[in-house]
Amino acid sequence: MVLTVVTAFGVLAGAALAGAAPAGAVAAGKRIAPGVTYRQFDVEAGAGKAHAHLLTVDLANPHVRVGLLYPGVVAARATVSRLADSAGAVAGVNGDFFNITETQHPGVEATGASVGPAIADGQVLKAAVPTGQRFGPALPPGTNTRDVFGVGTDRRARLDRLSLVGSVVTPEGTFPLKGLNQYALAENSVGAFTSRWGSASRMRAVCGSDTQRSAPCSGDTYEVRIVGGRVVSASDTPGSGTIPADATVLVGREEGAQRLRKLSVGDAVTVQHSMVAASSGVPYAFAIGGFPVLRGGEALSGLDDVTSAVRTVVGFKGGGHQLLILALDGATEYRSGMTVAEEADTMRSLGASDAFNLDGGGSTELVTRDDGASAVTVRNHPSSGAERPVANGIGVFSAP
Repeated sequence: MVLTVVTAFGVLAGAALAGAAPAGAVAAGKRIAPGVTYRQFDVEAGAGKAHAHLLTVDLANPHVRVGLLYPGVVAARATVSRLADSAGAVAGVNGDFFNITETQHPGVEATGASVGPAIADGQVLKAAVPTGQRFGPALPPGTNTRDVFGVGTDRRARLDRLSLVGSVVTPEGTFPLKGLNQYALAENSVGAFTSRWGSASRMRAVCGSDTQRSAPCSGDTYEVRIVGGRVVSASDTPGSGTIPADATVLVGREEGAQRLRKLSVGDAVTVQHSMVAASSGVPYAFAIGGFPVLRGGEALSGLDDVTSAVRTVVGFKGGGHQLLILALDGATEYRSGMTVAEEADTMRSLGASDAFNLDGGGSTELVTRDDGASAVTVRNHPSSGAERPVANGIGVFSAP
């Protein structure tokens, strides 16, 4: 990969319009906030020249932190600029892949919920959908929907894998909880939905199979609502609407539905769950889904080296103390982008030891806020010509 830093700092105000090539940045970049810099440069990729927008974030700086940008609930979407402005971020980028469409399930609405786990401010928002139910390009061998990029309470970035461990204790016995605020549940399982889910229909959770997202919706479903530790209502069909903070809705499909049918109104039910990290004993302050492309300075085997696209990627160096957040430009002359393999090579050439692919294409967007400005500015050209509402993103925050 050949990286070329170009001259003159340029900005793109408001919702970007694809077509015009953005200006580049001086080699040293522009200081956005203490410990946060932004620059642009060209990359000679196999399909042609790509243009990159790069945020460098120094987590060793006590005035800087990163966190999850999201619309307040899991099953909702908003543009990166709106998410960043609402949260007071000085910069931000789009995040995980998400349930964007449901054309294969007539009558079922897309939820907008993300694919992988999500943690915000140390609180678990959701777990991962089955790997066969994900949206996005093919995963590298050995990876799955539980893979995350995160920053621990020790302010160090890591690649990890977060798995849901949970149980449902009922008068009939105890069985495993296999989902938390997910747009898709594993076959024969029971999943929990809380106030963090939002008001979207839970019907999508019982559609598809563990291996095929487009498989039909299950014909054997059941839902119970628990308030104050007791069942208050039940239904054969997953419902919708806001879930109160003191309530939990359990949704089951196939064998999971049969277990829930044994419950009666008034029965005592206890739902327990936690997220377990595969490699880190440090709690996560923030985590987001996607898939790894670079680990320990080496690209993962089997990365796609054929399909070029506009992409978003986050990486780190210096033992996880310095972040590199990169978004490609979607202007017409750059829209060919790069392959996932080229993405990994680019991050390694920038000094990253580890890197993690996020949603791309029309979702790719990077924003920053100038000193004294009341709102962020979109720095790249979104490839669809306008900002796309997304499920979540990574926000960069600066405190005095």
